[in-house]
Amino acid sequence: MSEEEKPADESPAPVESLYERKKVMRRVEPDDKLPFTAHLEELRWRIIHCLIAVGVVFIGVYAVSDQVLEIVRKPLGMELVYLGPAEGFFMYMKLSFYVAVMIAMPIILYHSWEFVAPGLLEGERRFTGLFVVFGVLFFAMGAAFCYYAVLPVGLKFLTSYGGEGLKPMISVGNYISFVFMFILAFGLIFEMPLVIVFLIRMGLATPEWFAKQRSYFIVGDFIVAAVLTPTPDVISQCMMAVPMMILFEVGLLASKLMAPKKAESGDAG
Repeated sequence: MSEEEKPADESPAPVESLYERKKVMRRVEPDDKLPFTAHLEELRWRIIHCLIAVGVVFIGVYAVSDQVLEIVRKPLGMELVYLGPAEGFFMYMKLSFYVAVMIAMPIILYHSWEFVAPGLLEGERRFTGLFVVFGVLFFAMGAAFCYYAVLPVGLKFLTSYGGEGLKPMISVGNYISFVFMFILAFGLIFEMPLVIVFLIRMGLATPEWFAKQRSYFIVGDFIVAAVLTPTPDVISQCMMAVPMMILFEVGLLASKLMAPKKAESGDAG
């Protein structure tokens, strides 16, 4: 009897217990030792939470999609057409999804940071709130700059190529994809100061290194702008490259103010 009871007492806990949502969706402490599969399960639940947030917002946006379409169409200043029987339906679905992702961005950034935070030091983990707030703020600034400054100029420039004998008839599906590709590109580009500060806080780079690489970043700005802009015109590329150079300087200034104390003490020594 004693030999039969011994394996039962030493039997490990069921593996499924590691995959319960309440255990993986928690703040992981630096000293916690979790298996790789538990991190994968945590990632799965965080993705599910983000998808639920996007789905809920999607329903709300779809209910007012006509008003949203009028806002998106405003920079163009002309009527749109659809070229297939189902293009109008899929356009509303696509429009609602793009807007839902942008509105749910705070939740997406929060879960992204919480998944990465256990690998950071305790000092860096305190920046969760700032990461989410400034991440949303910079993305919103990039989207607003694109909508109010870049799109009106870029669309007017592109539609003027038709000449007097051609009348532009723009498909609504292509226009929605074009607009939100621009907005997404500018929103991500405006995250540059946050990325620079994050790399320096992680100890992967220093403000001095970024300052020495300034000329390379200027050339890289124009290369990235040429790749990210969905049109080959010089105006759109310059309107993306110039803010990138300004954002680089903003990120460099912020990184000097928020450089790790250990690095500063080392330089002083």
